[in-house]
Amino acid sequence: MTLSRFSYNGKRCPTCHNIIDNCKLVTEECRKKLLQLKEKYYPIEIDHSLTIEEKYPFMVEWYTKSHNLMIEQGLQKEKLKEVVKESDVMLREGYEVFFDKLREQDVPVFIFSAGIGDILEEVLRQAGIENSNIKVVSNFMDFDENGVLKGFKGELIHVYNKHNGALKNTEYFNQLKENCNIILLGDSLGDLTMADGVPNVENVLKIGFLNDKVEEHLEKYTDSYDIVLVKDETLDAVNAILQKVL
Repeated sequence: MTLSRFSYNGKRCPTCHNIIDNCKLVTEECRKKLLQLKEKYYPIEIDHSLTIEEKYPFMVEWYTKSHNLMIEQGLQKEKLKEVVKESDVMLREGYEVFFDKLREQDVPVFIFSAGIGDILEEVLRQAGIENSNIKVVSNFMDFDENGVLKGFKGELIHVYNKHNGALKNTEYFNQLKENCNIILLGDSLGDLTMADGVPNVENVLKIGFLNDKVEEHLEKYTDSYDIVLVKDETLDAVNAILQKVL
């Protein structure tokens, strides 16, 4: 929920997984099971009394069970465009300025997502964002020869192992020459490690979006992030920083 809105006019906006959960391609029985998984595991994800190490196996369990349910539904690749179009997903206000500025200055944009990569890329595509400076690391669907979902590619990415993506993409970062200053945008404490494994980093500015349970989580966020944006559904602060440094 970093690049997309958490809510709009008081209504929660969907994540990449939620887009699938709520779509008409999923049976009511499957939808119920997915909701039950969320009700069980989401409180664990945001429970700050637990360490990341303690949460880790629960996140693997949650994502694995959710993905298996999606596979059982036999989702069709050709339907994903329609699924995204019919959803209530919204990018944060100011996203056009954000992506345009980074494209104009040829600044690499590396998107780690614990969601579904195919859905994320379609969300960006429908928003007119198809820039060559963007690389997405996420859970990408694997379809059979008939375009039916049969599994997910590669190793599972969840909210607390995104740094593994950075380590595995070191070759990509090595091509960035002297790009050793990073602006990291995140909306969970698990996002803080996303830049781990990037070589030759001099400075990392960590900006956290605190979307939910503010009183409960604010201290942890302010201790961990350089800047904390509370219930801010825009990219205005980030764009202001980019305007100054680029």
